[in-house]
Amino acid sequence: MFSIGDFAQYGRVSARMLRHYDAIGLLRPARTDPVSGYRYYEAAQLARLNRIIALKDLGFSLQQVGAILAEEVSVPELRGMLRLRRAELEASLAAAGARLAQVEARLRTIESEGRMSADDVVVKRTGAVLLAELSGIAASYGPEDIGPVIQPLYGELCRRLETAGVTPAGPGLAYYEDAPETSAAKTPEARTAEEDGPAWTREAIIVHAGIVITEEALAKAGATTDSTSGHPGTPTPTGLGFDVVTLPALDCAAAVVHRGPMSRILPTVQNLAHWIDANGYRSAGYARELYLECPPDQEKWVTEIQEPVVRA
Repeated sequence: MFSIGDFAQYGRVSARMLRHYDAIGLLRPARTDPVSGYRYYEAAQLARLNRIIALKDLGFSLQQVGAILAEEVSVPELRGMLRLRRAELEASLAAAGARLAQVEARLRTIESEGRMSADDVVVKRTGAVLLAELSGIAASYGPEDIGPVIQPLYGELCRRLETAGVTPAGPGLAYYEDAPETSAAKTPEARTAEEDGPAWTREAIIVHAGIVITEEALAKAGATTDSTSGHPGTPTPTGLGFDVVTLPALDCAAAVVHRGPMSRILPTVQNLAHWIDANGYRSAGYARELYLECPPDQEKWVTEIQEPVVRA
């Protein structure tokens, strides 16, 4: 048997913790000296101690740990709990990182108020492009909601293009539109009636993640659709696991280059908004994002923001 000090050393815990576990009935000593009150433990009890610490580190309360141990949790079950907790923690870290990035973007915007330069904003016409695309729904137009949707879409789109043997002919281009049930498409009365509904029904955005391709590449891959048919701007399936769309040209777009990750796009788009307002234009829709350079290091990303505008 081991003294409480030796057992604590082997278990990499404190003797005080072992006394607490004894007091709440979570880990009783193998023997307690009736005269001195000294606690003694057996090596076999390290297995229970390991489970207690593992479950506690997974975020369970000691009361929950006791209930789980009473059901004699197995090693595979513990492994499953670990995987689940790891996924939860990774999601929490990602969410916290995204929130911090948005706070930083807001702070940079605040710091640059009154001294934003609009020298790089240009008005131009963009050409029509043929895109392979996948789409999804984001809860809002905010970067914190767009990012988790668009990034997996591009990863999956690239995989499907490679599987289909379709080689991209240009950069990625994302565009957005209101989801059918957004408040923007409803009357004030309808919006008021749904105030208690889920947020996505009021502000949801359809995210289109596209990559420039050619008709020749589609034909070579055996696409089952003629992307030139139908209405321009309407995605049509190819039979290859992605849609194609002929995205119409923008007759008049205010364009500005954003450098760095998209999580920090806020200062750039607000700078663009100042320019649009100051130069007698108004927005005519959601901006497109043309990803000119997307190396692994997002700090080196170069993205052109193309916002359709008309004279105010």
